[in-house]
Amino acid sequence: MSQTVTVIGAGLAGSEAALQLADRGFAVRLVEARPLVPTPVHESANAAELVCSNSLKGTKPDSAAGMLKAELAALGSQVYAAALRHAVPAGGALAVERAAFSADVTALLEAHPLVRFERAEVADVAEAAASADAVVVAAGPLATDALAASLARLTGRDHLAFFDAAAPIVMADSLDRSKVFSQSRYEDGGGDYLNAPLSKGEYDAFARALVGAERVIRRDFESKDLFQACQPIEEVARAGHDAPRFGALKPVGLVDPRTGRRPWAAVQLRAEDPAGQSYNLVGFQTNLTFPEQRRVFRMIPGLEQAEFARYGVMHRNTFLDAPRLLDGHLRLATPQAAALPAPVYVAGQIAGTEGYCEAMRSGLHAALAVAADLAGIALPKLPCEMAFGALLAWATDPATVDYQPMHANFGIMEPLVPPVRNKRERYAAYAARSAEALAAYQNALAACGLASPLRAAPEGSRRSPDEGAAQ
Repeated sequence: MSQTVTVIGAGLAGSEAALQLADRGFAVRLVEARPLVPTPVHESANAAELVCSNSLKGTKPDSAAGMLKAELAALGSQVYAAALRHAVPAGGALAVERAAFSADVTALLEAHPLVRFERAEVADVAEAAASADAVVVAAGPLATDALAASLARLTGRDHLAFFDAAAPIVMADSLDRSKVFSQSRYEDGGGDYLNAPLSKGEYDAFARALVGAERVIRRDFESKDLFQACQPIEEVARAGHDAPRFGALKPVGLVDPRTGRRPWAAVQLRAEDPAGQSYNLVGFQTNLTFPEQRRVFRMIPGLEQAEFARYGVMHRNTFLDAPRLLDGHLRLATPQAAALPAPVYVAGQIAGTEGYCEAMRSGLHAALAVAADLAGIALPKLPCEMAFGALLAWATDPATVDYQPMHANFGIMEPLVPPVRNKRERYAAYAARSAEALAAYQNALAACGLASPLRAAPEGSRRSPDEGAAQ
């Protein structure tokens, strides 16, 4: 096959799209601006680098996050398979050792005979479309200024922006183990998280310090400026003295072994690597200056001598107004884009979907759409009963107003008929309905020749082409 697809950006979405297209026989030119054009948060030149949390969220089958993971596994996501290979203990969530995971995905891309991995900046989408049969823009929320300006020209409207934040990481051997204890919520003893308990007095002093600390971006944020899932911890405290205690610092389900009682508040820390050498402060995205992070976060019992492997950072993210710019196949549907010699698709957070697994899934969906488009066949409709189907339907619905990126969640799914009152039973019914829709979607993809030719095995190992063809 001589058709060529240019994928702009080697994040989670771009890496997935590139691998899916190459596995289907397309020649892929994958272009990544890093390290030539650095960003405020990336630390390496590897593909699929995680810059915020290392958690890919929950794995329960009857949760929206679990349903999304079922889709990734069933549809042969190569990036998700890499995540499984580098999982670290995280209770009911899937968390990864980020450096090994990123290196694994990079190796897959560099080893693929149909992927040409270039380190360069794409400054003009129109130019990329002139030399390819299709373009997938997966530049992520930190697209270069030149690329963002090019997208603005193609969309005919200003791009949108919000502020996002990442949490700090501390070294495990700098923690005071006489104060922090290991426990997952509602579990007796042990657990995958470390917990730093605070008394009422300790919490009050910490909350006051948060509100008064110096910030990098020196202004109070309006809620519309901030992506809600990544609110800086100091902004949460600014909303109300006890707000963090009912959010990231909630003590429910925890028992301090020193007292035998639930603490007034608790900071949870999640392992960043399999050996537990470093820990992420869960929910502690921040806009505080580095010196202030040292001062304020060392007020947390057990973190008095904390050594920071990475400070929290805040940065501006860019995304498109998807309900008015993208169709259900993630194709850019504007007059300017229609005039280009090749179709342009958008995937990942720049398309307006938020979350690591959502990015992988959007890259996979964009790859399927491109493959169908270039083969001249109709892409089977993505059922809205599936987790990503519901998210895509919401994100590309022109009726959606005040658009902000969103994770997969039950709130945007088609209601059950008849309604189910019990929450646990309702979530199980959503999952069962999704599994049925997913099976039908897989059959539809197979019928038109779009099924994955290289399915991911349960343990994450890659299969031979012959095994994939037998699916």
